[in-house]
Amino acid sequence: MSALPEDLVPSPERPRLSAASARFTHGASVVDEYGREREVQMPAERDLTLYLDKRELVTLMTMGGQPELLALGYLRNQRLVDDLGQIDSVQVDWDVNACAITTRGGVGDIEARTSRRIVTTGCGQGTVFGGLMDEVDSLCLGDTRITQAELYGLLDAMRRHETVYKSAGSVHGCALFQGPQLLLFTEDVGRHNALDAIAGWMWLEGVDGDGKTLYTTGRLTSEMVIKAAQMGVAVVVSRSGITEMGHRLAERLGMALFARCTNRHFLLYTGRDRFAAQPDLAPPAVAAG
Repeated sequence: MSALPEDLVPSPERPRLSAASARFTHGASVVDEYGREREVQMPAERDLTLYLDKRELVTLMTMGGQPELLALGYLRNQRLVDDLGQIDSVQVDWDVNACAITTRGGVGDIEARTSRRIVTTGCGQGTVFGGLMDEVDSLCLGDTRITQAELYGLLDAMRRHETVYKSAGSVHGCALFQGPQLLLFTEDVGRHNALDAIAGWMWLEGVDGDGKTLYTTGRLTSEMVIKAAQMGVAVVVSRSGITEMGHRLAERLGMALFARCTNRHFLLYTGRDRFAAQPDLAPPAVAAG
């Protein structure tokens, strides 16, 4: 985890958090195409059931690296708790694969907030509580912009960053940048979990999304776009692709979405007004054959 810039001041009301980080990878013996036995690493995958004031909410499949931040981000992105000050503690116990979240005064309308669910394409989650789509028009994003040089710098930083994916594969990563500075990088078995962990960290540290850029290895679906917007992030960069509804929502929100970003190649789908193109920095074009 990177240090906070001096202009980012942590929230004064912080819940009590456990420190239950688990092993990221496990070893396995495999046989390759030459009949040779090899030892390889694979990412961990654990079930973690979240309880809010003893009420069971959801079971997430997670690598378990930052479970407390994952729980906080899940609550925030599902709009189940409005204010960080409402949360007294987040305690994870891997002996029972449970996360107990305790509030200071309870959540009065919890029945209504959890009554409607929508099945999604999310890996590691699969459902979201309804009503998020109805709140899209109330989300307001800042005037964050990005240059082509800054985008290339971000992609290069991610290329050089040490990750579980490089050693074990099968995980998704998300990163939050402020200009060229990497604020936080997270990995998990699902792209939504990785994003929720960043949302939880932002909530915990009192960091808003203005002036930030979000990077993800996962595809940009409608839920990923909505979560980024709820975090106040207006520029999102993906190594993967984009869905039609994700595209439509980004246009509606005025968000810049970059997809298929590898090395010095990218596709800007929405938010051209947020991007300062510098085509002279691009690699030589390949002539159509």
